Amino acid sequence: MALYIFGVVVPLLVTLLVRNSSNPKRRGVPVLVGGEPGLAIRNRRFDSPVESAWEGVRTLAELFEEACRKHGERLLLGTRSLLSKEIETGPDGRSFEKLGLGDYEWLSYDKVFEVVSGFASGLACLGHVKEERVAIFADTRQEWFVALQGCFRRNVTVVTIYASLGEEALCYSLNETEVTTVICGPKELRTLVNISGQLDTVKRVICMDDDIPYYASSVAHGWTIASFAEVVKLGRENPVDADLPLSADVAVIMYTSGSTGLPKGVMMTHGNVLATLSAVMTIVPDLGKKDVYLAYLPMAHILELAAENLMAAVGVPIGYGSPLTLTDTSNKIKKGTKGDATVLMPTLMAAVPAILDRVRDGVFKKVNAAGGLPKKLFHLAYARRLQAINGSWLGAWGLEKALWDFLVFKKVRAILGGRIRFILSGGAPLSGDTQQFINICLGAPIGQGYGLTETCAGGTFSDVDDTSVGRVGPPLPCSFIKLIDWPEGGYSTNDSPMPRGEIVIGGPNVTLGYFKNEEKTKELYKVDERGMRWFYTGDVGRFHPDGCLEIIDRKKDIVKLQHGEYVSLGKVEAALIVSPYVDNIMVHADPLHNYCVALVVGSQSTLEEWASKQGIAYSEFSELCTKEETLKEVHASLVKEAKKARLEKFEIPAKIKLLSDPWTPESGLVTAALKLKRETIKKTFHEELFNLYAS
Repeated sequence: MALYIFGVVVPLLVTLLVRNSSNPKRRGVPVLVGGEPGLAIRNRRFDSPVESAWEGVRTLAELFEEACRKHGERLLLGTRSLLSKEIETGPDGRSFEKLGLGDYEWLSYDKVFEVVSGFASGLACLGHVKEERVAIFADTRQEWFVALQGCFRRNVTVVTIYASLGEEALCYSLNETEVTTVICGPKELRTLVNISGQLDTVKRVICMDDDIPYYASSVAHGWTIASFAEVVKLGRENPVDADLPLSADVAVIMYTSGSTGLPKGVMMTHGNVLATLSAVMTIVPDLGKKDVYLAYLPMAHILELAAENLMAAVGVPIGYGSPLTLTDTSNKIKKGTKGDATVLMPTLMAAVPAILDRVRDGVFKKVNAAGGLPKKLFHLAYARRLQAINGSWLGAWGLEKALWDFLVFKKVRAILGGRIRFILSGGAPLSGDTQQFINICLGAPIGQGYGLTETCAGGTFSDVDDTSVGRVGPPLPCSFIKLIDWPEGGYSTNDSPMPRGEIVIGGPNVTLGYFKNEEKTKELYKVDERGMRWFYTGDVGRFHPDGCLEIIDRKKDIVKLQHGEYVSLGKVEAALIVSPYVDNIMVHADPLHNYCVALVVGSQSTLEEWASKQGIAYSEFSELCTKEETLKEVHASLVKEAKKARLEKFEIPAKIKLLSDPWTPESGLVTAALKLKRETIKKTFHEELFNLYAS
């Protein structure tokens, strides 16, 4: 009887008390600010934006040095040993690289600091001076982190470049910033060689691997080239004193992923990034030595760069992986080899919505394929827990929750190692369905954040106890969030029941502006009469009564149809991409028509499973995507999701083109952060779009 009371009655009473409370928790509160008139909100716990959570620390170099002093013998950086590399040929004749990976091999804080100091000295010995810039052009790995910290110890500004960046954008970025030293991986070195004749200032190349390929020789390309290990060895033998930066010095010029044309270089000071780290540290619960962080996102993205610097600052080991080796079933994992998450068993990770969507789709696919009792149990457990997180006292609480966790969700949690306790999501809107999936199946809160490269990822962040979906939380402690009227779009801070407007972010995390682009800087950055810098995001949001922000539109993504209706492309795409048949989607609207259309990248596994059940014959996936019954099925699924999201009829694509080839950063159709390159997609598929409107 006592167990019954504890497991069922107590949760009911708590739920009723919470639901009957007339004072919902305030998460953000109004604040008076300068600049353009609007409605501003701050974090309820901080009267003014935080700049540093560490006494006496004002730069990232000081933060790392203090962390190494404090955590000396603790583990910091880990990389899996490479046991084998094989090429497998699939049924369609395509070749795939498969990796056999071993356990993680770790370096302590003391050892990493020694390597960082050696690299910093070696860089100076090679002839690089602090007035020159270094570019890091590589996938995320421990050498990336070491190189970054080494540059900071010499007050050298680092230009970060996505490993997937195309040759034109790469050449543009290196020449614009007048980079003299490039640090890269072997794959990126080949790209660098291809454009070597177009590079104006590169004098030195440092390859992260020991084996330097013959085609990258110094004689052929006019640069000196050395391996990462050689630079560290040179520095150890010829130590040079550190030349630490000031808070106002530029730490990073981070090139945005170029979703609209050539990338722009955002200038971030040490103080800018430190403000974001200080704010996030107050949000993640009990962040510390018991945690392990899985690093696999591009470190050229501010989300990952900030996350790794924060983990290092508070004593959390960082284990490196990749999106292609993340789980036991990832594309590059050799059969019988465990994925990164299974081996590392992380407690913390950052993720972009596209990754989380794939995890969700993979789980549901496996469950549905199993069928029978396991399928019924999963869907029953999911429904019961969904009721609970939506606030119903009739849902699964207490002992019932523990039972479902043990019987059903334990297997799902094993996909990411079984110990995940917090996930930070950013980079794009996260669908409500995926957010609920993570909360239920992984049993971990997911902190959905909103920020931009221009604000060092600082903006808003959802509280750990907030289970609502579709919102991005209250302002981070480093930021003020202000809404200003946008009359052309029909948004006003006087709107009822919630004020709406363009989102403007102010605080010490707001960056200096765009490198060598004063016109764009003046357009989007403003300094008010109190000296606070504000960035005009172009996003449209609304404030909920508790002070949380919801993103509802994007100024550039709004298209006016023939009859005067406005379609927000991003909002519609976010609603439709949750369809199990959709791997990616781009909605297109034309002012000369009264409806919109969509390019849909089909989910191969889901559609092939559907076709098998329907008895539909086809020779390859591209043929299946052209069949009329497939188009009808996918379109019906989109309509279903649109109705669930309460889209207007004119917002639902009237016609679709189903595509078989995925959109990847390598194809140039999405950015490294997996955002749509809308203009590139429109140019690539201009004929398909024309036919959709013409048919």
